[in-house]
Amino acid sequence: MRKGLLRWRNFALDLRTGLVSIVLLVPMKKLLLSLLLTATVGALLVVRAADSASVKPLRVLMVCGGCCHDYENQKKILSAGLSARANLEFTIVHEDAADKKDERTHQVSIYKNADWAKGYDVVLHNECFGAVTDVPFVDGIAKPHFDGLPAVMLHCSTHSYRAAATDEWRKCVGQKSMSHEKNRDLLVKNVNPTHPVMQGFPKEWLDPKDELYKNEVLYDHFVPLGEAFGEDTQKNHACIWVNTYGKGRVFGTTLGHNNATMEDPVYLDLVARGLLWACGKLDDAGKPLPGYEAKP
Repeated sequence: MRKGLLRWRNFALDLRTGLVSIVLLVPMKKLLLSLLLTATVGALLVVRAADSASVKPLRVLMVCGGCCHDYENQKKILSAGLSARANLEFTIVHEDAADKKDERTHQVSIYKNADWAKGYDVVLHNECFGAVTDVPFVDGIAKPHFDGLPAVMLHCSTHSYRAAATDEWRKCVGQKSMSHEKNRDLLVKNVNPTHPVMQGFPKEWLDPKDELYKNEVLYDHFVPLGEAFGEDTQKNHACIWVNTYGKGRVFGTTLGHNNATMEDPVYLDLVARGLLWACGKLDDAGKPLPGYEAKP
């Protein structure tokens, strides 16, 4: 004991100054182990932060165009809104028919290339070409998704290619729908609140001035997440869902006819979670995996 210092249990009295101090008796081994553990945890946190910073953005191909919607502005709303919510890099293909009378039958040129989806991590479909009947062409759009390429299906993508005598696109989407109810306010109900995509989505959400697509066939791997009541049919129709098509994961919603819906933070949050889920980059709490958060 140091001269002039009286110690009792964990207390020490300095006889020269009269100060009482608390003495922590930590064995040297435990102290070194504690310091080593602290240093290791700190190093792991630094490495994790560095790894997150080095994650490359998901490469998103957005295909849009066709009849009946403001795709010129919607492509901007979606690319900006989703990039503000996740680590994404967009390539946008917006293509319309040269003659308006052909807007429903137009075949987007990139789809004529067998490797049209090569180099992308996910495809966001926001197109409206319902009268295309070329079966090999339509099956060629679905094939990369069957082979494992994630997909996001927005609004009229569900009605696209519905005139073709093939079910492959419909199976890719997850459902067959040939018509929708009149444009009106929709009360969308969260029917699967524990699913990661629906984390943060309200129990009920009023979507003004939108279209409710009628579910005619729901394929085997279709999982409903949100529904709205059909006034024409007097039954609920799934308007938000996830699907598995072959090896590919698909997120879909038939909501989004108007720009106001797409600009709503509830909608953009939903689509961002759906896209990340399709890519396997969403955790169980509905949050992006490390590195896939939006970049500053």
